[in-house]
Amino acid sequence: MPDVSDRLESVLNDPVTATLRGRLGAFGATRGGAVRFDPEVSPFGALPLDRDGHGSAGDWADLAALCGPGEEVVVVRSADGPPRVPAGWELLRAIPGVQMDGSAVPGAAADDVVELGPADRPEMADLTARTRPGPWLARTAELGRYLGVRHDGRLVAMAGERMRLGGEGAAGATEISAVCTDPQYRGRGLARRLVDAVAAGIVARGERPVLHTAADNHGAIRLYEAMGFTLARAMRFDLLRVPHR
Repeated sequence: MPDVSDRLESVLNDPVTATLRGRLGAFGATRGGAVRFDPEVSPFGALPLDRDGHGSAGDWADLAALCGPGEEVVVVRSADGPPRVPAGWELLRAIPGVQMDGSAVPGAAADDVVELGPADRPEMADLTARTRPGPWLARTAELGRYLGVRHDGRLVAMAGERMRLGGEGAAGATEISAVCTDPQYRGRGLARRLVDAVAAGIVARGERPVLHTAADNHGAIRLYEAMGFTLARAMRFDLLRVPHR
């Protein structure tokens, strides 16, 4: 019988499915083997695909029904190449990524880091719009705890929690996301302090910190490796368009 570690490794291969069939199920919908976040929360979806990227016609039809005709969805999975889309679907952008494992990252609190709440969301939206750390939508901030750094009262950097995978404690992992810094404040170590602070909260729950980044974002990968994260697996974040009918 697989142990806790083996089960967690399995769900880390398919983080969107694990999240929406688990602890954050209220933030999306499922149909058959397909899952989809609420489009105000995240553009991510998933469906069962084999190692070559092929899925059944029924699973693709279920994902299409969750999204709606002509809508876009980012299909997330552990793989080296994009999915093999059926007739009518369009692969708009093939996005290779990596998943990084923070099992060895203890995290650390920082005096200048503050917890962000509903009143901060306009500033959070403005910062992410200017820095583009990844998808940030009207309800993304509801997924977890977000921390920030302010300078002269203005939000200049932030990071937080997005997907939650597996069970509680050692059986689970939480993804660190939305790591961004105002261009005027880069080079001051703010991103590192924020990632450490978010990781500390995850570790305090007994969970494993993980994060994702683009495969060609070598600067971010070097930073995370210096913090103790290790490359765990190749990931895909492929932007698809659902058939119009």
